[in-house]
Amino acid sequence: MRLPKPKKIVAQKYVSGLSLFKQKMIKIKLSANESALGPSPKAIKEYNKVSKNFKRYPDTNGTTLKKVIANKFKIDKDRIVLGSGSDQIFELACNAFIKKNDEVIVPKYSFIIYRIYSKLNGAKIIYAKEKNFTISVKDILSKVTRKTKVVFLANPNNPTGTYITKKEVMHLRKKLRSDILLVIDDAYSEYLNEKDYLPGLKLFSKYKNVLVTRTFSKVYGLAGLRVGWGYASKEIINTLNLIKPPFNVNRPALFAASAAVRDVSWLKKEVNHIRKWNKILFKKFKEMKIATNESKINFLLLNFDRVNISSKKVFQKLGNAGILVRAMNIYGIKNSLRITIGKSKENKKLISIFRKILNV
Repeated sequence: MRLPKPKKIVAQKYVSGLSLFKQKMIKIKLSANESALGPSPKAIKEYNKVSKNFKRYPDTNGTTLKKVIANKFKIDKDRIVLGSGSDQIFELACNAFIKKNDEVIVPKYSFIIYRIYSKLNGAKIIYAKEKNFTISVKDILSKVTRKTKVVFLANPNNPTGTYITKKEVMHLRKKLRSDILLVIDDAYSEYLNEKDYLPGLKLFSKYKNVLVTRTFSKVYGLAGLRVGWGYASKEIINTLNLIKPPFNVNRPALFAASAAVRDVSWLKKEVNHIRKWNKILFKKFKEMKIATNESKINFLLLNFDRVNISSKKVFQKLGNAGILVRAMNIYGIKNSLRITIGKSKENKKLISIFRKILNV
């Protein structure tokens, strides 16, 4: 019997950290850069209220959520596209703008999803070098050719936790050809408060050739509901809406996300918690002679070259103690782990286990 034959798919599969252990073993999950404190109680209340009736389709346009987002950030609601996580916005952008043999530039150490969706559309991935795990605008520009179609950039960057200045980002857009789409991923922007930094949404709200994405999976704590959004010119948004699936964001998610945006006090609580513990963890790891960068967002990248144990062994020992972190092999970052900042109790446990592992 002959079966349908799929087309050849040349793409790396995204592997979540939890698949590496039996779920029942894991008591503390610090692998996915999820919110430390979880969603706003007001978001949970809205979710519970709406989830009593699942028979209704959601508003396919997400009108209320778009209005709430527009009011919050003082932007045009008609230039917003909603997605099932910001991942879907990347997918829509790749489907809409990338053809076979186009070139897509990504930083060497960047979110794997960018290259997955680009490859699925036949693009050649061009990797720009980084300097001290920080994106190099100079190297991105040196990689541009006549085939370059899209440049993806997360700022702050995942998985390195570093950021580039507003001056550098603006220089990048200025030097790129106008017909190259610049995609700025603002996933971790709410955590960062540095004088030389501005999120993509503030820098490029009036630009016609920049797509900025945001997510509810990080600071808002709604990772399980899969809600994200993009902001760009009406021309770009209209194109994305043409191929956006109907009802792509479920009804409880729309209501919970709207409540989460309105709850400013809960957002501040999450941000303050992360900033406090980022400093503490950076100091503790430094004392243990584990190399790390002071990321100032909700995760840290640890390197084990200076200690007498490999990241692989540390990963296993943490797992045996019920703590799941993220191995960096898939990103090509050797002998390193990415650690999400959790609740205070989880962070204290993490430090305690690390001390036992390193005998310090």
